[in-house]
Amino acid sequence: MSGEKATGFKEPADLALRLSVDVDLDLLELALTHRSYAYEHGGGAHNERLEFLGDSILGQAVTVKLFLDNPDLDEGDLAKRRASLVSSVALAEIARAIGLGDYIRLGRGEELTGGRDKSSILADTVEAVIGATYLSAGADAATALVLRLVEPLMADSARFGAAMDPKTSLQELAARLNRGIPTYAITDSGPDHSKRFHATVIIDGEAAATGVGSSKKQAEMAAALEAWSQLQAKA
Repeated sequence: MSGEKATGFKEPADLALRLSVDVDLDLLELALTHRSYAYEHGGGAHNERLEFLGDSILGQAVTVKLFLDNPDLDEGDLAKRRASLVSSVALAEIARAIGLGDYIRLGRGEELTGGRDKSSILADTVEAVIGATYLSAGADAATALVLRLVEPLMADSARFGAAMDPKTSLQELAARLNRGIPTYAITDSGPDHSKRFHATVIIDGEAAATGVGSSKKQAEMAAALEAWSQLQAKA
């Protein structure tokens, strides 16, 4: 297939055209390289540094946009709206909308376990692509890309309500759809001083979504928002 290698991922040039950005293709390829792929191919560079950069640019662009567009909102409401737009759930939704998973370079293990549709991998890659755009085309181009990507989410007022109280929003949506009351299963990993909590939200006896956070509450909220997004799309 043109524009796609036998390894299963599409070429960065195709993505650059889809995003309408003038980005260095080598840098974009790096942004699309997950650490699992790098480790399996000689331990080369991967996208985590670009992800770090892109996260900052994303936050700034969204913050300025919300501030200018909502002069009547106080700091607390602005912060909640920003959180809903830069969350891993939101970024993964953006990634799926642009087919980003098809371009990510993954190691065999991640490939076999559905890494192309894992919210965490998709969200991190969106940030890395933003970082690559900043380095290649400058701040204005990176900001413009961010605003194009988040514009559909900004237009969805229901998202802001869900992000402010995802567990309640999920419970209300599940009840409206006759899906019962969501419950949560929590596990943790890592040392005591740097523990990560993993939450699975269960609806109708089935695992509906997962979330990760530095506290049980954060993990549950992330899982609830992911599950809300999935149910809302089907409602």
